[in-house]
Amino acid sequence: MKASIAIPDSPSSLWLTVRSVGAFNVACSFAALWAFVKVIRVLRWRLRTTQLRGPPRTSLVYGVSNDLVSSKDSATMYEHWAQEYGVAYMIPSVLGQTRIVLSDPRAIAHFYARESWTYVQTPLSLTLIENLVGRGVLWSQGESHRRQRKALTPAFSNAAIRKLTSVFYDSAYKVKSVWDTDLQSSKDGNAVIEVQNWMNHISLDTIGIAGFSHDFGSLDGKHASVTEVFDTFGNKPKVSALNKVLFLLASAFPIVTKIPNSRVKLTKKLNATMGEISNDLLVRSRREKQVEEEKSIIGLLIKAENQDAELRMSEDEVLAQMKVLLLAGYETTSISLTWALIELSRHPDVQTRLREELLTFGADPTYDQLKANLPYLDAVVHEILRLHPPVVEFSRVVSTLICLSIETLKVDLQARVDDVIPLSEPVCTGSGKMTDSISIAKGSLFVIPIEAINRSLAIWGPDAKEFKPDRWLTEDGITGKAKEVQGHRHLLTFVDGPRTCLGKDFALAEFKAVLSVLVKNFVYEMRDGPDTQVEIARGILPRPRVVGEDSIGVPLRVRRYE
Repeated sequence: MKASIAIPDSPSSLWLTVRSVGAFNVACSFAALWAFVKVIRVLRWRLRTTQLRGPPRTSLVYGVSNDLVSSKDSATMYEHWAQEYGVAYMIPSVLGQTRIVLSDPRAIAHFYARESWTYVQTPLSLTLIENLVGRGVLWSQGESHRRQRKALTPAFSNAAIRKLTSVFYDSAYKVKSVWDTDLQSSKDGNAVIEVQNWMNHISLDTIGIAGFSHDFGSLDGKHASVTEVFDTFGNKPKVSALNKVLFLLASAFPIVTKIPNSRVKLTKKLNATMGEISNDLLVRSRREKQVEEEKSIIGLLIKAENQDAELRMSEDEVLAQMKVLLLAGYETTSISLTWALIELSRHPDVQTRLREELLTFGADPTYDQLKANLPYLDAVVHEILRLHPPVVEFSRVVSTLICLSIETLKVDLQARVDDVIPLSEPVCTGSGKMTDSISIAKGSLFVIPIEAINRSLAIWGPDAKEFKPDRWLTEDGITGKAKEVQGHRHLLTFVDGPRTCLGKDFALAEFKAVLSVLVKNFVYEMRDGPDTQVEIARGILPRPRVVGEDSIGVPLRVRRYE
């Protein structure tokens, strides 16, 4: 038998054959190089990072990530793992990735002290934040973050917030007026009110007036395009299996976030809507020639845009700050206020005691009185923030990612350089040795489970899961372990370090002012009785929802206090 050789029938086909073979070889070379680099990085990471114990992989592809995303109570999962494996442990993640979980106050303090320089946001986090709000203070890192934060800081000083306290009360009294009218028209003097929507309106109008000298008018019934988009996140049905898979894979391949789906489209719409509003407000403020020295947020942003000094911001950065403030001002305070009304409805004794303190005090407290003269109000507010932090999980990479996930805001971080993290108590490594510090290699991924730490039995004691404002009123109310947590009032709700929440005092003042008006004037009960179940609805941030309700429904039975 004679061998035969196939000969291309034309020069062009020969060229195409050679070209395709060449392209294939180049692709194979790049793939081999990529695989080689990955192997070297993994080997380096394993050699330079203390290998800790942790839960076994439940999925070959997803590790335990799918379990966490699917869980209704991921905080309990983290706490259980900390009890079993120690205050620092490793969890298997997507496609062979590993995340280091820190549940130790000393380790977390070390971590936060170096955040934004040693521990930074991952590429996925940066991509998702930029898609939602642009390259503002939430997105920036290192020197850029320091510059942007410094430019904004005067707007959140005590002096600045003191002037804004009347705005908080104005919003609260608008709600009181509407609810009074509804109750007057009811037959039995009470009405079922969907309180979460009203808390959303309070938050939006307050940040509009206090931050940008603009009244969105949502408390007056005006339509605001931004609220429609915000609410769409909460109205969205359960996340599809495909979207969940794409989200999980995005941690390994950030390019997956470019694949169009309903969530991506909604995020783009929200970004565009907030951008249009921010641009309109900025143009109007420039036209009205606001005084540069004004300590309002919009005034400081215009000043930063126009100056040549070290704090100068570009127009894109200015617009990004405005979008961040709209988002944060709308989401976080409204969620906390809603949780407060839920917990007070569940605990009528606490509600009565708080009302008595407020009525005994008399007139609406000033900013300084809100901070110092109403201890039980302060206790209730901080107990809400302890049990129900708006951001439930915080992650970072040793300088390689904040992640606006499909279902919750999650800050994804990694290490930029090698580091050694001290521990307050020793842990057992994967090899069985005990160690009181862990070595970290560049590129390591981190998780700090805020909600789990805020509710930890090991840190907060046997009553950690209970709503117990009294713990904030006595010296021994906060246990020794909890006192080691270095966040605001020993909580991680506002995180800590260089990236601690810039609007913390603003949020606390608004929370207290609004809650004081609502509790003094109305009595709250769960519509379906004290045993009503509340679940978590997935919006931009996790929100409470009464089981069986659509969207983010929290219907409470409300009557006037007389």
